[in-house]
Amino acid sequence: MDVCRPFFSAWRTRKNPTMPVFQLTLDSVFPPVHWASKIGLLAVGGDLSTRRLLEAYRQGIFPWYSEAEPILWWAPDPRFVLFPEELKVTRSMHQFLKKDMIRITYDRNFPAVIAACQKPRPQQEATWITPDMQAAYVRLHGLGFAHSVEAWQEDVLVGGLYGVSLGRCFFGESMFSAVSNASKAALIDLVRRLRALDFSLIDCQVYTAHLGSLGGRHVPRSEFMGLLKRALQKKTLRGNWGVHEAFQDVPE
Repeated sequence: MDVCRPFFSAWRTRKNPTMPVFQLTLDSVFPPVHWASKIGLLAVGGDLSTRRLLEAYRQGIFPWYSEAEPILWWAPDPRFVLFPEELKVTRSMHQFLKKDMIRITYDRNFPAVIAACQKPRPQQEATWITPDMQAAYVRLHGLGFAHSVEAWQEDVLVGGLYGVSLGRCFFGESMFSAVSNASKAALIDLVRRLRALDFSLIDCQVYTAHLGSLGGRHVPRSEFMGLLKRALQKKTLRGNWGVHEAFQDVPE
């Protein structure tokens, strides 16, 4: 999950010997994650169909590429994750949340959240959320697998995040803030609710200082795959989270 998701530049170095040679076709399946290169790149090509995206997440793989590139599929080692029970909320953030300056909703406006995440940040030349990626996740949302968390000040969307939920794992994709602490408030609310629902894992994919400050940490890919396998054995909380009772009351 990014705040300003960094781009891996190694793909552009075509002669890099660590690059994988596995090319996906529209019909091919993913190779094992241990085939990934040293920078975590596993495969190239394929498509962003719902079937392929869901299969990728089930196998600990995610797409990440820019508009000028083919579809790139990643399975980095180590993996950056946030365990719900390890959430860290600073004293200043506690005080901010008590002021009730931000109102949090779920699945109220997924297209607006992903569109806001898609906009390049300052000093960022491009965005990895291509139009095709945007359309693919909107489809996943319509099927009840992708979810948004919205942060509001009155009726203005000022922050939020989105991701995919399978089993009892939430795969964070991107977040944005138009005002200070908005995305943090959204993530903290989400983590608290997922913890109450017995979610065991939030996949943050790669390190950011923002997520590290909230308790995210690296785990070996092999450990991540074991955690994911167990999380996927539980039923997926599919549908519109905005109407689910677990997302109505203020979390403890």
